Amino acid sequence: MENYPSIATTVSKTPIIAFDKLDGSNIRTEWSRKTGFTKFGTRKRLLDPNEDVLGEAVELFQTSYADDLERIFRKQRLEKATAFLEFAGVNSFAGQHENEPHELVLFDVHVYKKGLLPPKEFLKLFGELRTPEILYEGIANAPFVESVRESQLDGMTFEGVVCKGALDSRRRPTMFKLKSQAWLDAVKARYGHDEKVLQELI
Repeated sequence: MENYPSIATTVSKTPIIAFDKLDGSNIRTEWSRKTGFTKFGTRKRLLDPNEDVLGEAVELFQTSYADDLERIFRKQRLEKATAFLEFAGVNSFAGQHENEPHELVLFDVHVYKKGLLPPKEFLKLFGELRTPEILYEGIANAPFVESVRESQLDGMTFEGVVCKGALDSRRRPTMFKLKSQAWLDAVKARYGHDEKVLQELI
């Protein structure tokens, strides 16, 4: 099962689509034409559907995405793909979750022998499904960056945005993330004592 790549924090000056960054946990699931969806995982490990909190994501996926993704994958005649989704609730923060309703939101798909789909292709194939809100399109200029830092970008939730563009020289979508200063301050207040955790989150 494919791992999701680390996202840069260096702003690219190429045209991008900025998606709202939901504050939750990365969930992935692998599909193949022969077996369907059989593997689930977090960002770094396999996921047991019986485990507390994140195990809920497996059933949520089966009821909210499995049939639609199966239909699209088969229509595109794919052999294998990995879907990446964000698991979050209203009060989720920095990978921690409360005892409350949660949802899954599809934010990327990796296609076997092709890689992560660039944003326009992703939206063309999966835009009919629940995906993160598009908040901006164009060059990530200074006013745009400032609007994210100051939590002034229309439609943005607490954490910030993920910006995605066309394929780069390595045939990977251009990607970088921008965080709001309010979110960064909240993370530092909670995890400032643990440098390793702090660096991983930021």
